[in-house]
Amino acid sequence: MASTKGNPKAGETVRITDSNGNFLAWAAYSPESALRARCWSFDEKDVIDENWIKQRIADAVEARKNLKDRTNAIRLFYGEADRIPGLIVDQYDTQLVTQFQSAGAEYWREAIADALVESTGLNQIYDRSDAAIRIREGLTERKEVLRGQEPPKEIEVVEDGISYGVDVRSGHKTGFYVDQRDNRLLAQHLAEEFRRLNGRGIRALNCFCYTGGFSLALAKGGAEKVISIDSSADALEIAKRNASRNNLADADLQWIEDNVFEYLRKLRDEGEKFDLIILDPPKFASSHHHITKASRAYKDINMNALKLLNKGGHLLTFSCSGAVDVDLFQKIVAAAVFDSGVEAWMISRLGAGSDHPLLMTLPEGEYLKGLHLITRNEYQPKIGVEVVKASEKSQIT
Repeated sequence: MASTKGNPKAGETVRITDSNGNFLAWAAYSPESALRARCWSFDEKDVIDENWIKQRIADAVEARKNLKDRTNAIRLFYGEADRIPGLIVDQYDTQLVTQFQSAGAEYWREAIADALVESTGLNQIYDRSDAAIRIREGLTERKEVLRGQEPPKEIEVVEDGISYGVDVRSGHKTGFYVDQRDNRLLAQHLAEEFRRLNGRGIRALNCFCYTGGFSLALAKGGAEKVISIDSSADALEIAKRNASRNNLADADLQWIEDNVFEYLRKLRDEGEKFDLIILDPPKFASSHHHITKASRAYKDINMNALKLLNKGGHLLTFSCSGAVDVDLFQKIVAAAVFDSGVEAWMISRLGAGSDHPLLMTLPEGEYLKGLHLITRNEYQPKIGVEVVKASEKSQIT
């Protein structure tokens, strides 16, 4: 049975041993969390101090340097994968945005801020530690300047030649979905290829569009029309400004404030058809307690989206719910395919970019998963098989 010796404070480093006293790991203690200890290191020689923190930050920043040719919106630090559990750091141009999601990361907050300034040369840090997970760690929510000055209302970043405005103070997550970078580029390439093969621009539907990332990528790829839906009026206003930033104000981009579930049914009932549909919903399952409800929601939007696709149409569908693993998500979408009456091929599995590496010993880190489907034709699924006895076959005409 596990036990604790002494009286460590939240976030302090503790030595984890087996029942015989043999060293297992150094970890951050979190007395109010379901995870009482989050491991720093499995090397007994390691000393968890400011220098150790500084080296982890420096290693993470160095590993992302290759992305700077494509974008100035990068995830600089990704929790366990970079060996500081619960720490998220995103860079938007010259602004850094932090999230301290564990007691251990919170304990080293000032040391982490100093290390970030030293490794990046950037002295503007805004702390967006307002995720619900902090409550489960016994931490209060926090939104404040950690270093430098208050950030502007919108920060302009560039990704693969497209400009986006990012609201780091009140936008989703830290302000932008940097994890979808490669998938936005995929959408652009699909639009380009469609125009080359068909002599016209692709007709696309972007659901849960937020500030228009996929929509602008499709427009850059030469889309004929992109309808974008989101329930947030504020997000759609930023999306419209993003279109203007990229001289796309005159492009056929429609921004719809509506409930995606209801709007998909409306489009289905009206007989609308699209060449490409993107489903990138918010997290439907915050924990394993919500998997059943989330599964129904994922199936619903995928089934209705499939019914809206032309033959040979593309569906890029995603889940960012960590509680829904890759296999379950694929099964949910397969059920949606079956019930939609649309035959589809899965072309590839999709995920986050290289600045969100998956630690192979922590498969739970693969929170973003996606599927690229292509519809083939419509069919009528049959439940069960009618059995005819051999002696009766001759009587059937």
